[in-house]
Amino acid sequence: MTTATNEYSLAELMICAGAEAFRNDGEVLATGIGLIPRLAASLAMKTFNTDLMMTDSEAYLLSEPNPVGDRGSDYVQKNETWMGFSRIFDNVWSGKRHAMVGPTQIDQFGQANISALGGEYKQPKVQMLGVRGFPGNSISHANSFFVPSHNSRVFVAGECDMVASIGYNPDRLPKGYQLDDIDIRLVITDLGVMDWNGPGHQLRLLSLHPGISVEQVLENTGFEVHIPDNVAQTTAPTTEQLEIIRQLDPHNLRARQLKDNPPGDRSQA
Repeated sequence: MTTATNEYSLAELMICAGAEAFRNDGEVLATGIGLIPRLAASLAMKTFNTDLMMTDSEAYLLSEPNPVGDRGSDYVQKNETWMGFSRIFDNVWSGKRHAMVGPTQIDQFGQANISALGGEYKQPKVQMLGVRGFPGNSISHANSFFVPSHNSRVFVAGECDMVASIGYNPDRLPKGYQLDDIDIRLVITDLGVMDWNGPGHQLRLLSLHPGISVEQVLENTGFEVHIPDNVAQTTAPTTEQLEIIRQLDPHNLRARQLKDNPPGDRSQA
């Protein structure tokens, strides 16, 4: 029996919401970039999608996810098989992967940026990571987004300063691709849960976290959001899910991942 509880943190709520992105994936490689996405994929693997594949972030495929943080000298990792880069890319290019990533900017098309901010691209105001694996990921397999602070500096008006991954923009699709070939699943933020299944692949609000209003989402998003008639409240974690999260994160590293922003206008946060 599973029972919901009121005793949970925002980070734990977001982990459980993020796990839902992987519910119906079956046997694909789940990659969570960052602690909360990693815990979300791990929770999914430990509960409703035991077929998920996950690596140790080095060279082995795991039979069950590792706890995060210091595991102590007596911890024995449960390896399934070797999973070097060549096998990773086999999964990527065959579409057998689902990554949950944390873009610095997201625009109305679901295009994302982790590369550069402001100014000319040759001389940006802020130079970041470069595009990394975003271009190939966005045309090869499913992706979801994790945003720890939902504000209009992340969800930007117009296009991203630098488009590192493609979205539902017909003017930027690679040759031979259609809009329906792009697979962006869920967007998990500290305000709610969204997807890109609104009219014309518009960002659509699916659920609000407790204490958050539709107005807060609209005020903190730099473009239009589709609001259905009845927006649900994000499902609370169950006691069983919380027990698993605390096993996966025994040092409570999740508590350090979110800014302690009060409800209200975050457009200038």
